[in-house]
Amino acid sequence: MRPRTEALIGGAVLVSLVAIAALLGSRRNPAAQEDRRASAFLPGPYGARGLAEALGRLGIEVRRYRRGLRQLEPDSGSAIASAFVLLDPSEPVVGSDVDRLRAWNDAEPGHALVLAGRGASAVMRCYGYRLDWRFLDSLDVRPSGEFAGGAWPRVAGVLAANRDSVVTDSSRISDAEVRSCAVPMVARVDTLLVATTGRVVALRLVRGDGGGDVILLADATLARNRALRETAAGPFVLGLFAGRFQRVIFEEAHQGFGEGGSLAAATLAWSWRSPLGWGMWQLAMVGVLALLAGAVRFGPPRRVLPRQRRSPLEHVRALATALAAARGHDVAIAAIVEGLRRRLLPSGQRGRGDWRAWLAHLAEHVETPRARDAARTLTTLTRPGQSPEGVLRAANAVEDVWEELRP
Repeated sequence: MRPRTEALIGGAVLVSLVAIAALLGSRRNPAAQEDRRASAFLPGPYGARGLAEALGRLGIEVRRYRRGLRQLEPDSGSAIASAFVLLDPSEPVVGSDVDRLRAWNDAEPGHALVLAGRGASAVMRCYGYRLDWRFLDSLDVRPSGEFAGGAWPRVAGVLAANRDSVVTDSSRISDAEVRSCAVPMVARVDTLLVATTGRVVALRLVRGDGGGDVILLADATLARNRALRETAAGPFVLGLFAGRFQRVIFEEAHQGFGEGGSLAAATLAWSWRSPLGWGMWQLAMVGVLALLAGAVRFGPPRRVLPRQRRSPLEHVRALATALAAARGHDVAIAAIVEGLRRRLLPSGQRGRGDWRAWLAHLAEHVETPRARDAARTLTTLTRPGQSPEGVLRAANAVEDVWEELRP
């Protein structure tokens, strides 16, 4: 099989595998519809992109923070009224990240925190509240005031107050020590939502020590796209930000949308966790092994036979000998002279006219004695009836002329 045919077959097989992988991937993962992360990047029913876009249309500056909380500076956002939002991070916020959030909230009175869901429960404990999560049950919301009408989503968590002034996070040990934090002084607690059982679902903590406010949501379902579109939670959540903040920052690093990375890295990570990716790796290994097997040389290497190119004089002599053997002496001499004229003419030009007249003109205008004698010899040898020795003499004379007149 020819190499070109093999390459075409291999390319067709590769395109077919990619098409099958895309088809299977689209069937098993229907456009992030099942992604349950409450990220401002996701447009699915469980995402929070609708909230970010709605805030932008209300004239609020929306940012998506992807650098990680370790790079969050306390003066980030300056004196602008800003809200830093953590909507049930898929990777829980713990350890030193909690301290970074506390420092950012303490820096300015306009730096507010919005904490929702189990991923932010460690931060909630540092403000004196713990999250009671119900895995097998959910509760109806009982709103009050201007948000009383309409249907509300069911929530799976409620908030409960801690009485200790110092909260110890015994669920995680980081840096060989148990994390603890002091609950800041709170001037006022506003209850925003409660469940039908009377348990608190949403709170606003107004700091009394110069820090920013803290809004606690027991369940991030209230801020997801489906709830904002289909229930009365939309006006309620937007009312938490509209008229209060000029900038809203969504934390995305703990949602899996950290800064950096590339398409190649994402493809590599997918190939390690997907059965289809493992199949592609196996096919690649088989191809590499086949290539290595085809590249192995069996036996010692063959030595290349040295081949030396003949000189122009050898070619001329060979031609003269061949023509002499065919008794074409006069033709051989004429061919030799014609070859000399072609070699002496500039590149791209062709000899025109009788070659005998050209040879006579050459004999009269050459300058060196050797070239003049060789040209006269050629003129003598152009007479009919020459012998084989005359052909060889003509070849030697042509070489003398060429050596004297070559550019």
